[in-house]
Amino acid sequence: SGRDRSAASLQAKMRIAAMTAPKRLDLEGGETLAFHRTAGRAPTVVFCGGFMSDMTGTKATALEAFCRDRGQACVRFDYRGHGESSGAFEDGTIGGWTDDALAVLDRLTEGPAILVGSSMGGWIALLAALARRDRICGLIGVAAAPDFTLRMMESEFDAAQRETLRRDGRIAFSSPYDPRPYVITRALIEDGEAHCLLDAPIALSCPVRLLHGMRDESVPWETSRRLMERLESDDVALTLVKEGDHRLSEPGDLDRLRAAAAELSNLAMRAGG
Repeated sequence: SGRDRSAASLQAKMRIAAMTAPKRLDLEGGETLAFHRTAGRAPTVVFCGGFMSDMTGTKATALEAFCRDRGQACVRFDYRGHGESSGAFEDGTIGGWTDDALAVLDRLTEGPAILVGSSMGGWIALLAALARRDRICGLIGVAAAPDFTLRMMESEFDAAQRETLRRDGRIAFSSPYDPRPYVITRALIEDGEAHCLLDAPIALSCPVRLLHGMRDESVPWETSRRLMERLESDDVALTLVKEGDHRLSEPGDLDRLRAAAAELSNLAMRAGG
């Protein structure tokens, strides 16, 4: 059928995108960010990945294929310490990774942009949007995880783990999404506290679309509901996926992601004349 051919074409484009060698963006201090940039019309879609994730994932490559088909600009990248970018993951902080997203916005895009953030990337996207309000015409959060470092300290670490973190400055933290343990540092936790958003109004006026699975065992879907309430924008919609997990990478999930990106892109294009 035509739908099957379209799905097969998308899968092929995603595989090609995942295999292509990235380019490099030089940062001060000698670090580099790996990125892929697709030329096209505005608004540029910028994908911000999750904690210990990278730009070769299903959502990132599906968005790139979507933008390529529309003739629309797209950028996906790896934060420092992630994927093919330089640096050590253990040296990373929320503020530092937000700086990476801002470097990508400032140096690899022009004109209006739509930020798409997955999990931790939703937090990064919010912080970047707040820092570049004049550039951001839309934001999509996929299982967005603002303030997740604070939640770790409140509910996921026991007393012994907190003491280890205080004493040693780091702790190994297992995850169902990666065979390697996450190394959580005291610097990450403390910096995260300085960037928390959910206890005050979030001064963004751009349209926002939030997608969250109700079977998400990593980031409760109520996080997105609370985020929706905190956002000052009057154009915020939350889509809950009853059987959706944290990844939201099933075909139906990708359809919802593409639909949100198309909606916000079309809104921006109409607004721009």
